[in-house]
Formats: sequence, structure tokens, C-alpha cells
Amino acid sequence: MRTPARSRATAVRLVVLLVVVGLLAPAAVSALTYDPAEATDLQQGTITDPANDSTVISTQGYTFRGNTNPKKPARLVSVDERGDLEWTHDDTVGGSAWFFDVDQMPNGNLLVSSPRAGDTVLFELDPDTRKRVWQERFDMTDTHDVAYLGDDRIAIANMREWNESAGVSDDRIVVYNRSTGEFTWEWYFRNHYPASTDGGYSEDWTHVNDVDPVGDDRLLLSPRNFDQVILVDMESKEIVERLGSDGDYDVLQEQHNPDWLESENGTPTILVADSENNRVVEYAKEDGEWVRTWEVGTGSLNWPRDADRLENGNTLITDTLNHRVMEVTPTGEVVWEYYATWGPYDAERLGTPPESSGPTIRDLNASGSYAITGSANLTAGGNGSVGFEGRIRATFADTPLEGPMNRFATRWAHVTPWLRPVWMTGWDLVWAIGALLIGLAWAGGELVVHRRRLLAGGRRLVSGVRRRRR
Repeated sequence: MRTPARSRATAVRLVVLLVVVGLLAPAAVSALTYDPAEATDLQQGTITDPANDSTVISTQGYTFRGNTNPKKPARLVSVDERGDLEWTHDDTVGGSAWFFDVDQMPNGNLLVSSPRAGDTVLFELDPDTRKRVWQERFDMTDTHDVAYLGDDRIAIANMREWNESAGVSDDRIVVYNRSTGEFTWEWYFRNHYPASTDGGYSEDWTHVNDVDPVGDDRLLLSPRNFDQVILVDMESKEIVERLGSDGDYDVLQEQHNPDWLESENGTPTILVADSENNRVVEYAKEDGEWVRTWEVGTGSLNWPRDADRLENGNTLITDTLNHRVMEVTPTGEVVWEYYATWGPYDAERLGTPPESSGPTIRDLNASGSYAITGSANLTAGGNGSVGFEGRIRATFADTPLEGPMNRFATRWAHVTPWLRPVWMTGWDLVWAIGALLIGLAWAGGELVVHRRRLLAGGRRLVSGVRRRRR
């Protein structure tokens, strides 16, 4: 005969089962109804003004432990003036590849940085034939950016150069000469920053993600984890300009791909994708202080990682976790847009210099803060996590938990699009995680109950044996 306690336990199990099934149901429906043929892939968004030339986009894709998710491929994509696909280029030679920096060289070919299998492959790609003119392989992990300096010299941002035996970071910038096969210049971050920066040395201490020449004798660097942009004199090796500081998130937070500009009156200016703040900003130096003169995209950009000022005064933005590249006017209006799924990193408008070449915002008389308007707002790559992120931010706004929960929401939005199956939305993932946690809690409770029953049974057995012995 079933006791009341067992009946209650059975009822609880049934309720838990129904809750778990209910939470998993949306993901199951998404999986059953998913049609790859209908999934948004490469496509144009808003095109109101044709571009002045083709745009080449490097798409990071998703590769984990040498395996690339076929639904989230790493590739180079070329798009014409009206947003029509011209060609794609992918490559898994020597291990599954990532694609990061892509720059047009003076001869019209493309210089590409492509980490793979623990190394970094640099190569010159002919965009007409998609054949490599040359390639070099370096024992460097996850190189995000390189820059052609002329005369066969290439500057390399060498991140994650951990010195295991000494327990220090050897993150550095080097200049490699292809003619001689030698490194002719090097600059170590640890010689210019205290070891306590960003919480102390680690295997990814600086995450330096950008190196750009400024004139013939200076380099603009972006140590992402230090929340700052620096200008280094190559002869003296001193830091001669600095925007931002470690942990000062009001200025910059884990930025990418800054560009150096000068206004018509010579005012130093920096345009930068302020990634963790989900915006693009421009700063001008006035009376020895950096002043923010322009801000665009807060509330709509999602981890932008590149911004180039074009000669027409517009800005080409790579909006990574919205999986798009867009050209916006100084007031934030989208005039050209392309969806290059699964993590575009860099965009290069051909026929322009590798970095920003256009006027400053002040020269355009457009200083201010602007929203992005006119986007097609497509969901290339299934960016369903944004809804959950927005709900978290709205729920905890103006409360003591606003800061920590905003950081959680940002991290959620950055991680989940890469990890969840292509058929699953962000909310599907939320419910599935809830089902997993409830299931684990229920299983843990069952184990505790069964353990208690086993112990009670063991005690009864021992007690019975003792009584028989008497």
C-alpha cells in the first residue's frame, strides 16, 4: 500500500517532469521546425546609397578545439557597391581557421591574418583569383591584427605570448621583414606597464588587438584588456599619447581597432569601436585632455569591433554580434548595410587606405550622441539572445544590482550566440538552461533521498542481525 509520503513524492516528481518538459518544449519546436534553407545567411540590409567600391569583410566564425561549426563558418566575403555578394573565401589548410584582420595593400591585394592550430598564418591574397601570393606561418597564438609598413615590413600584434618558465607576459609588438626573414623591431608591454595592470600577469594579459602605423615612426596600439589606446614612438619606444586607463569604463571598455585622425587645424583625434560599451566613439585632444566629441550606436550596436571613417565622412562599422557591417552618416543613419553571419571582425572598403582616411566629426560639424536609424534590423545568424539581455537590463535598471546584472547581460550576449545550436533562439537557450538546473536539482534531491533510504535499510539490517545474535 502506497503511503501518503510516497504519494507526495510521486506528485512532486510528476510536477518536476512537467516543468522540465515545458521548458524544453520551445527548443524542441524550434529544432523540429528549423529549415536551413530558410535561415538568414549572407544578404544585404538597407542600401540607400551605393558604396564607392567593394567591401571585404573578415568573418571570425566559430571554431573550437580545431573544429569549425559548419553553420558558423570563418571566411572572407566580398560585397559589391549595392550589397550583392561577389565572392567568399574560406580555408582549413593546416587546421581550422579564424579570420581577423584584412587590409588592402598598395598593390590592391589583401593582407590577411588567420590564426589556426595554435599558430598564425599571414598571407597576401589576390582578390581576383583568390590565390595566395605568399604566406608566412608564425609561432604566435590568435593574432588579431597586422599592418603593412612598406619595404616588405609587417607589424604584428603578438598577444597571448605567455612566458611559462618566468611566469610573466611577453605580449609584444614586432616588425617582421619578409626579405630577410627576421624580426627587426620589438616592443614589450611589461616594460611599460606595472605587473598589476588588469589584475596581474595572465596568459591573455593585454589582448592587444590592433597595431596601425601613424606616419613613418609611430604605432597606434590597442591593449584591449587595459581599456586604453596608446601611441608609441618607434625610435624612443616611449608611450607619447594615451586615451583611457585600466578600469575607467566611462572612457573605453575593451575597445577594438582604434584609428588616428587629425582635424583640419591639426587636433589629434581617435576614432574607436568601444566594444563592451556597445558604441563607436571619437575623442579629440584639447588643452592636454581627451574630450569625447562623438558617440553613435548606444542601445543598438552589439559588440562593435571595427570603425573606419570613410572619405565621404561616413563611418563603416563592424557590428559583430548583430552579425552585420554598416555604413552610417555622422548622425547615425544607415545608408549601406550587409549581414555577414557569425561574427564579422573587420571590414575594409576597397579603394581607401587600410585605416580611417576621412574627416573628423568636428570638421563635419556633427559633434554629439546619435542613435542608429534606418537599419533593416534583420536577424542574420539568429541573434535571439539580445531579447534576454534587454530584459535583464530593464528588470534591474535603477536598482543596486544594475551594474553587476548589466555585466552579466553583456557577457551573456557575447558568449551564447557562439555556443548555442543554430536552430535555437536566445530564449530557447534560457528555458533549456532552466530545465537543466531544475533537472540537476531534482536528481540531487533523489540521490539524497535514496542515500538516506540505503543508510536506513543498512541500519535496520544491522539491528536485525544483532537481535538474532542475542
